[in-house]
Amino acid sequence: MPEASEVAPAPVATDPPVTARVLTVPNALSALRLLGVPVFVYLVLVAHADLLALLVLVVSGFSDWLDGALARAWGQVSRIGQLLDPLADRLYVFTTVVTFAIRDIIPWWLALALIVRDGVLWLALMVLRQYGYGPLPVHYVGKAATFNLLYAFPLLLLAGQDGLVGAIAAPVGWAFAIWGVGLYWWAAALYVVQTGSLVRFARRDRVEAAG
Repeated sequence: MPEASEVAPAPVATDPPVTARVLTVPNALSALRLLGVPVFVYLVLVAHADLLALLVLVVSGFSDWLDGALARAWGQVSRIGQLLDPLADRLYVFTTVVTFAIRDIIPWWLALALIVRDGVLWLALMVLRQYGYGPLPVHYVGKAATFNLLYAFPLLLLAGQDGLVGAIAAPVGWAFAIWGVGLYWWAAALYVVQTGSLVRFARRDRVEAAG
């Protein structure tokens, strides 16, 4: 039996390197998700083809998981992918809440709660840029919020169907929606706190440099 000093240390998991590649399978999936946004809006507001719109949401949610899994597994994590993925998520959330509110699938207070939250993050990003910072990394709380909302929206769409399916989908969909809104604002609060810390550090550095 080897001595304790001879035992090899356990390997430490590290994040995959970020590349500048653009033409990758994960990036193609993210681009396809973005192209699905206007299709979804048309299906909900013009065609009133709710089941087809539901299919678009399901495919979008699956591709959201798939592009991240492939990027990590194949070593294709890229800077453009880190921008496209959250952009697609936010566009789906924004367009879904607006189209659902127009169709009276959800109340306007819920839509405004999500839209105002994104406005808060946009203002925080503008402040960060004034001090030379880029967007902060997506927090796991924000990912959990998006996960809940991407499950809530298809279920709320199904809630409009007659029969047992609609009766079951409604309470489950609203449970995901309420948790999603709560986590969405929690993530925003964390983002604002991080922004404040970075601004304080930047101001202190400027004062020290000037002095």
